[in-house]
Amino acid sequence: MGARFQELAWRQTPIGEISLRRRRDPSLDTDVYEVKLDDAFLMSSLFPVAEIELARLGLAELTGAGLDVVVGGLGLGFTARTVLAEPRVGSMVVVEAIEDVIDWHRRGLLPFAAGLATDPRTRFVRADFFAAAESDAGFDPDSPGRRFHAVLLDVDHSPRHVLHPDHARCYTPAGLRRLAAHLHPDGVFALWSDDPPDEEFGTALAEVFATWQARVVRFPNPLTGGESANTVYVARR
Repeated sequence: MGARFQELAWRQTPIGEISLRRRRDPSLDTDVYEVKLDDAFLMSSLFPVAEIELARLGLAELTGAGLDVVVGGLGLGFTARTVLAEPRVGSMVVVEAIEDVIDWHRRGLLPFAAGLATDPRTRFVRADFFAAAESDAGFDPDSPGRRFHAVLLDVDHSPRHVLHPDHARCYTPAGLRRLAAHLHPDGVFALWSDDPPDEEFGTALAEVFATWQARVVRFPNPLTGGESANTVYVARR
């Protein structure tokens, strides 16, 4: 079973101290993996449902095979793993700003994400997703201007609660237009949010995309014994 608590990795970054830790939850009889930024929790292996649904709902909008997908934000890898579980996916570029997070997966620190780093369809790009979205070059430094069938984003808490002020531009009509330019016609942009559906953000999506929807994803919360919910936005060119 191992120690009740272990800090597996830690690093000072431009947005704060990021750490990966593992703790044993005796009430659930399981190991829980958590990512913290300073004193705030970013994600937990106890609550992967919405991260999984981000990939599932985004890719469900697409037809055909050989899909090229961008995942913005690697984290514990639940979204990326779900992308790879889809046999229609031909390639996946994971854009992650923090090299240490990529290293967690390369070192095999997350047993539930096994195979993610070694899948031949996976390529890690150490970059600022938001800067890449604003640029003409886009998300693939080896192929500037490359377009993708789907961009799946899970970095900020929500369009209103961002980890860095610079990220806020991405959620405006101008920022969304820049991001959409990196999609194929009929391509999909999907976004995870910790907040309920946001009418103002929906208005911004409607200015840029042909269709959009906000899906509320509910899941049991083993810590409270109740139910929690996240939102997944899915927009299509």
